Amino acid sequence: MRLRNIPGAEEEVTKSPYCVKIPQEYRGHWADCFGNDNPIYIEIGMGKGRFIINNALTYPDINFIGIEKYPSVQIRAVQKLREMDDIPNLRLLSMNAEILPEIFDEGEIRKIYLNFSDPWPKERHAKRRLTSGEFLDRYRKVLKPGDLVEFKTDNRGLFEFSLQEIEEKGWILDGKTENLHKDPLMGQGNIMTEYEVKFIKLDKPIYKLICHYK
Repeated sequence: MRLRNIPGAEEEVTKSPYCVKIPQEYRGHWADCFGNDNPIYIEIGMGKGRFIINNALTYPDINFIGIEKYPSVQIRAVQKLREMDDIPNLRLLSMNAEILPEIFDEGEIRKIYLNFSDPWPKERHAKRRLTSGEFLDRYRKVLKPGDLVEFKTDNRGLFEFSLQEIEEKGWILDGKTENLHKDPLMGQGNIMTEYEVKFIKLDKPIYKLICHYK
């Protein structure tokens, strides 16, 4: 997928009061960043921020961190936040999720959201998929046993790949659905992303799974 470069996006994202400039400095001390000991949930691949912002507004007693490696995408979230009241339980990181264990200590994260991740359709790129075994190993290093990874996608192939990787890595599947918006149990409390809103208008099914390691 080719992204349109937006001149000055990286600088604008970095200047945002929500952006943590040197996140490595908070490894093991993210409670200091937020000023409280509330649980921390992260979204990897936050895109334009609809999901993570609405979660932070809905659940003020949870700290949320949105991670996005493309400033030209994340800038849209920064622009939205400029027009809103302060959201004290929200932070943004501009980084590649491959270094996740360098940013968070063991057990420091309580939930990970993966929403409409790049499917990386070519087999030689499978390790880049955010539900690959390589990434599941990274998640184990920042979650506690029993804590959840929640994954949504419109891509059936990626969904099936994810189920296979979870099984091979010994993770526990807590729930799955092949049509989220027609599943009252899995869809309870669902907050949509920008992509999800678009796909629902096109009547495309949304796949979701929830898993944890023990």
